[in-house]
Amino acid sequence: MSMSDPIADMLTRIRNGQQARKVSVSMPAAKLKSSVAKVLQDQGYVGSFSTAADTGKPTLTIELRYFDGSPVIDKIKRISRPGLRQYSAASDIPDVMGGLGISVISTSHGVMTGKEARAKGYGGEIICTVS
Repeated sequence: MSMSDPIADMLTRIRNGQQARKVSVSMPAAKLKSSVAKVLQDQGYVGSFSTAADTGKPTLTIELRYFDGSPVIDKIKRISRPGLRQYSAASDIPDVMGGLGISVISTSHGVMTGKEARAKGYGGEIICTVS
């Protein structure tokens, strides 16, 4: 059976892995998932990530980060979903927690944070918010 929202599945695996205090989480790999993981890594929310194709199907493994025993990610929420896509112009990209969190945006120039997209003048699909 095919999955209708693989990004939501990725975010849920990260959320559940941190609740269970796992060191890392694994999931089926995709280019968009790797791009989102790269943004989360660049912003310091997760450790390293890697893609491996051991049994033919590629697997994405993400190392989770903790600070003083608590997860670095407090909230991770899917915004745009298959049933209701959420697009935003560069000037309308929302701030997350007054600038303490990030929004992950898929633009025509790649996946980036909302702050980067706003600075470069790119609008796009709001994938998720992280705080």
